[in-house]
Amino acid sequence: MLRYVDSGSASIWVETAEPCTVAVEADGRTYRSPTFTVHGHHYAIVDLVELSQDIASYSVSLDGEQVWPVAGRPPSRIRLLPPQGARRLAFGSCRTSVPHDASSVRTHGHDVLRAYGRTLAEADEDDWPDLLLLLGDQVYADSPSPEMLDYIRSRRDTEPQDEIADFEEYAELYRRAWTDPEIRWLLSTVPTAMIFDDHDVRDDWNTSQPWREQMAATPWWRRRVVSALGAYWVYQHLGNLSPAERAEEPLLRALLSGEGDADAALDAFAEKADTEPSSNRWSYARDLGPARLIMVDTRCARQLTPGDRRMLDPAEWEWLEEQVKRPAERLIIGSSIPFLLPEGVHGVQGWNEALCDGRWGPLVRRWSEKFRQAVDLEHWAAFHKSFDDLSRLLVEARRPVLILSGDVHFSYLAEARVGRIHQIVCSPIRNPLGPLLRWANVVTQFAVATLVGGLLARLAGVPRPLFRWRITKGPWFQNAVATLTLPGRVTWYTTDGESVQPMGSADLP
Repeated sequence: MLRYVDSGSASIWVETAEPCTVAVEADGRTYRSPTFTVHGHHYAIVDLVELSQDIASYSVSLDGEQVWPVAGRPPSRIRLLPPQGARRLAFGSCRTSVPHDASSVRTHGHDVLRAYGRTLAEADEDDWPDLLLLLGDQVYADSPSPEMLDYIRSRRDTEPQDEIADFEEYAELYRRAWTDPEIRWLLSTVPTAMIFDDHDVRDDWNTSQPWREQMAATPWWRRRVVSALGAYWVYQHLGNLSPAERAEEPLLRALLSGEGDADAALDAFAEKADTEPSSNRWSYARDLGPARLIMVDTRCARQLTPGDRRMLDPAEWEWLEEQVKRPAERLIIGSSIPFLLPEGVHGVQGWNEALCDGRWGPLVRRWSEKFRQAVDLEHWAAFHKSFDDLSRLLVEARRPVLILSGDVHFSYLAEARVGRIHQIVCSPIRNPLGPLLRWANVVTQFAVATLVGGLLARLAGVPRPLFRWRITKGPWFQNAVATLTLPGRVTWYTTDGESVQPMGSADLP
């Protein structure tokens, strides 16, 4: 997989069957890295540095035996970040790893990322994105495919029987997600930046303190969350870092040294990341020429104290403030969950948060917590102090702000009525809502829903937002991937299974 790329370097991530030395041949030069091993699996990330031009084709060898590219597939290429900055970003979220047969298509639709790979393989390079942002739910650990369930049942009969339990199963889940031929080629050619959402770990992950307490009392949970964050660090997080940042990563240095118990080191890191979120930062930022990309962890870094809930704990918020205030012509913020929901839904989430904090008494609080978890009332609106803080920060930034999100399983564009703040949602890549939930989400777009949501929020004493906003495009419920062509045009694409076709578009200021 081609991960981090800038104007002079590129990073290739590899998983191998055995320990070895991984060599990447590119433009007449060879770059090498040894593998490291955790839980019986072997990985390497090879940094190509001091690059001065795009690479028309690269190959990968393991202990001298070439294994990539695969015969019959297009060459894998490396295009450096252009001097003028990124021209086009692709993004989306929520992709289930199910087969592509007729039965799976009926239940999950066509895989837009797979079709997008096919389309790019035949397209002119000028139409390729400079970066693919995967904004959460790269894998569904709590809802595995029937084929993945067969794998789980072939190795154990313990709880949880219908979910991922350990690192070995996470490794298989990622393998199934990323080894389809079209997906492998796409991920080997287009750089990727990723961030998790709840299903990468478990549905409703960190929705509230009661949720954490319920899961802590579940016998299999500790192993699951440790495996989830350890696998995330290996499969997603390492490639988000630049070569310089990765060189300063203490855990990676320890694993590459081969000293000590690598499994224990990874597990200890992951457990601490869960119990002490400030011990590690999953968020990261990159300069894309005049634009600045800020990818925000909206799951692990939460502060869940009733009465003082925060989407980001104090340390994470201080980091985000610093990133937003750095010089840039345009801010692109990746938040797996949307900042600007339809206004009616926003009001309901603020109302529910107040009731969960005891605004209408202990009995209502208990039922409100059940409601919060049952219908996923856990977005920025359900952490209203953080919503208000971020609203002020973005208005004061006095520059265009584009917030890219997924999670909600429909796509839309929202425009704030102050400043130049736009929310762009693209979801799902492959996991559509059923008809009833589609209908419910359409209802929330209407003015009456906005009035009802706002009234509930006022009755619960929730302050009005700093500004209002409106949905200007969508909602679309098809499987989709979107592109953001800078300085400001967004296009959503869906598929018939073979190629992608535009579903909607909008110009941005």
